[in-house]
Amino acid sequence: MTRRIDADLSRRGFVAGMAASVAALGLPFRVQAQTPAPSKVLFTNVRLFDGKSPTLRDGLHLLVDGNRIQSIGAGTPAAPDGAQTIDARGRVLMPGLIDAHWHSLFAALPLPVLLQGNIGYIHMAAAAEAQRTLMRGFTTVRDLGGPAFAFKQAIDEGLTPGPRIYPCGAMITGSGGHGDLRGLSDLPRSPGVPSAVERTGAAAIVDSPDEIRLRVREQLTQGASQIKLVGGGGVSSPRSPLDLTTLSEAELRAAVEVAKDWNTYVAVHAYAPATVQRAVMAGAQCIEHAHLMDDTTARMMADKGVWLSTQPFLSEEDTGALTGPNRVAALQVFAGTDNLYKLAKKYKLKTAFGSDMLFAPALAKRQGTMLTHLTRWYSNPQILSMATADNAQLLALSGPRNPYPAKLGVLEQGAYADLLLVDGNPLDDVSLLADPDASLVVIMKDGKIHKNLIKG
Repeated sequence: MTRRIDADLSRRGFVAGMAASVAALGLPFRVQAQTPAPSKVLFTNVRLFDGKSPTLRDGLHLLVDGNRIQSIGAGTPAAPDGAQTIDARGRVLMPGLIDAHWHSLFAALPLPVLLQGNIGYIHMAAAAEAQRTLMRGFTTVRDLGGPAFAFKQAIDEGLTPGPRIYPCGAMITGSGGHGDLRGLSDLPRSPGVPSAVERTGAAAIVDSPDEIRLRVREQLTQGASQIKLVGGGGVSSPRSPLDLTTLSEAELRAAVEVAKDWNTYVAVHAYAPATVQRAVMAGAQCIEHAHLMDDTTARMMADKGVWLSTQPFLSEEDTGALTGPNRVAALQVFAGTDNLYKLAKKYKLKTAFGSDMLFAPALAKRQGTMLTHLTRWYSNPQILSMATADNAQLLALSGPRNPYPAKLGVLEQGAYADLLLVDGNPLDDVSLLADPDASLVVIMKDGKIHKNLIKG
């Protein structure tokens, strides 16, 4: 394999070598020979969910030209010269799904492997999971922490299939916060000497406003579309329980100021009311999780117009079996989920869907299943809008740092051609999206067809 790569450093040779490497690792990555894709694709006889309307529009066609939607209209026009025609036969065409809280490099490998494994192996495993993510119908993800910049570039350049990535880069945390995964043997901290987890780009540990300014600027310099701050404790960090608040208001404000200077925003990981309130007062525009939120905190978020990006965690089926402090924290989250969504609805919070699946392929494949949990609080059309058009509004907060500036999450003229053709009506049965192998007949991202089960 090494001799082949040395002999042929072309793009095709490199991808073939990477595929051979992944195959040798036993990962389910497939690279297939592809013929040049047609520049135009005409979908006919579709029922359209546009990402916003609670009802379908019947008897339509949709024309894709390049990576954009060129037109949508009634009837069945003649296909343009050279165009591929796909007869939907009355199936539902909808926007690709968006996951607002994903970890591209952390979803499919156990935490010990991520902390100790070779970075090359980690990226190869992530490539396999990125393809699976796309095959689940998620054409865009917001990556809330991890060294995903080069990985995003590889996907964007077509070296490996996967969703669009809105990267944060390193999770920025105070000492002892949720993102501080150092071993106790690494303490005390030596100022200016990064720990092993920091050297990978997975996290950045800060303990002053000046340090946080530096680390925020470093992520933005590398191409972060938004910034992820860890304001308190978490489930997967046994030494940082949920009630902790680990960044001062001055530190939070320093990060928000830098992000504002770069014309983008800060998302803050926070569970406890005091942690959420501090982040809101410091100017954060998005709160991640917030499962312990109370009425006062929800009202404050509503008054400030702050986004809530959260997950419908209900049981250990959604997190895997946990022990010790991790299980204690998970049980707190499960207990708070119902109240969280009730408060979000009571105060009409701008709410985004994310799955936050971590550390196991078996959990990662539940991405669509997490959507079905939302039926406890929302109608099917509301759920689908949350995972498409609404999530796209959150992504757009990155302003000029947006790596994909055309419209996402909607089917309308000029939007990116990220499409799903569904066998069945997800507005009647959102559980169809929990079985993508059977229900997703066509998957298109950026105008390119990645799955097509329609013959002829």
